[in-house]
Amino acid sequence: MTAASSKPGLIAHYIAGQHAAGESSRTQDVTNPATGAVTGKVALGAIADVNAAVAAANAAFPAWADTPPIRRARVMFKFLQLLNEHKDELAHLITAEHGKVFTDAQGEVSRGIDIVEFACGIPQLLKGDFTDQVSTGIDNWTLRQPLGVVAGITPFNFPVMVPMWMFPVAIAAGNTFVLKPSPTDPSPSLRIAELFKEAGLPDGVFNVVQGDKVAVDALIEHPDVKAVSFVGSTPIANYIYETGARHGKRVQALGGAKNHMVVMPDADIDQTVDALIGAGYGSAGERCMAISVAVLVGDVADKVIPKLIERTKTLKVLNGTNLAAEMGPIVTRAAHERITGYIAQGEKEGAKLLVDGRSFDGSTAGEGCGDGFWMGGTLFDHVTPEMRIYKEEIFGPVLSCVRVANFKDAVDLINDHEFGNGVSCFTRDGNVAREFSRRIQVGMVGINVPIPVPMAWHGFGGWKKSLFGDMHAYGEEGVRFYTKQKSIMQRWPESTPKGAEFVMPTAK
Repeated sequence: MTAASSKPGLIAHYIAGQHAAGESSRTQDVTNPATGAVTGKVALGAIADVNAAVAAANAAFPAWADTPPIRRARVMFKFLQLLNEHKDELAHLITAEHGKVFTDAQGEVSRGIDIVEFACGIPQLLKGDFTDQVSTGIDNWTLRQPLGVVAGITPFNFPVMVPMWMFPVAIAAGNTFVLKPSPTDPSPSLRIAELFKEAGLPDGVFNVVQGDKVAVDALIEHPDVKAVSFVGSTPIANYIYETGARHGKRVQALGGAKNHMVVMPDADIDQTVDALIGAGYGSAGERCMAISVAVLVGDVADKVIPKLIERTKTLKVLNGTNLAAEMGPIVTRAAHERITGYIAQGEKEGAKLLVDGRSFDGSTAGEGCGDGFWMGGTLFDHVTPEMRIYKEEIFGPVLSCVRVANFKDAVDLINDHEFGNGVSCFTRDGNVAREFSRRIQVGMVGINVPIPVPMAWHGFGGWKKSLFGDMHAYGEEGVRFYTKQKSIMQRWPESTPKGAEFVMPTAK
């Protein structure tokens, strides 16, 4: 591998404890979404780069797996300390390449740190079970052991938090890790690698390979990669799940979403509007847990819609470095074009366009922002289930309002959708809240909580086409995903009966 410093301005890989430019000549521009300026070039890794990273991880695995869990936890504690010390630095890297407002980026880093803090408890989390005298003179116990080299393939929208859903638990459990971040905002992953090394993590335990589909395919086909975690769109999640499984890997692939918020007639209107504005337009709607559909029950639409129009029109859309900003730019020009296409499609299909974000002028967002990828909040009313803007994930600041007659219609509408990632219900009625929580076919549910992202010890995951695989991300589900159970039965010669045994062993 050649040194990264030989190619100025190149955002490259981190392999075996060193920055590496890699073997590929292919690159992709990295831009500041607020200004549209190219700020660097990211290497698009070749198969040889993936092979080098996997080889480094494979070489580091035996010693790391044999390291006592308490010593692995001590590295995690030091890493936790460094993350807290460099929290704002990581947040600035996110804002510079993703565009989300700085305070939101700080929140992202904090939620990632929560997972690292959870992983510090790995000695307790890896404890097995023991049964004395399961049969005469025989004891039985179970333990959990690491898989080996595991990989994470992560999206642009959370370049710090989503990788931290994966690698802290995986590494604390004794695995070694190869991260393939999004090429859209690649810099945070390299800073994380540097902090991990400073914390005392042995070389090769954590590696970063930048890239696109070439690197992804190389990872999910590599015979030494034992498991793959992914977060992204449903078509790619399905592809990675099927391809990884075909190559004998454990796969956890989180896909797309179309998150609804049900607003009951008894809901607090001002709280509801606040929730819809924050959950619909925060991070420019580029969240897998963003609320993109407001389900307005009965006559509540007449109370909610006028306030939504007013708030959407007065959103503070500014450069994310401005602490007054409520929403920043769209992440890339291509994403901006995709979102504007959906808005045009919604008009064509007959939805009522109440606020059109396409008219936003980026020159008002801050100095030098005239060429950025800017858009205001967009609000539709009278959206129906047949429309593309209802069925498909837009991943932008577009909020669609659907009107239904009653609670049953709201539940049926959501349960009929192909996605089942997150959902929320705003109500003062405890029975409605209970019935909603029980009946809804969605993996993460909020009652008067618009974005119900579970805390670090609970685990994250949707249902239906929002998750491919059996286990959710992080929490105890993550520990199970990144380890395999072994059962051991033991007895000693003094308690072993004489003679051959030809029948199935039973408790005696």
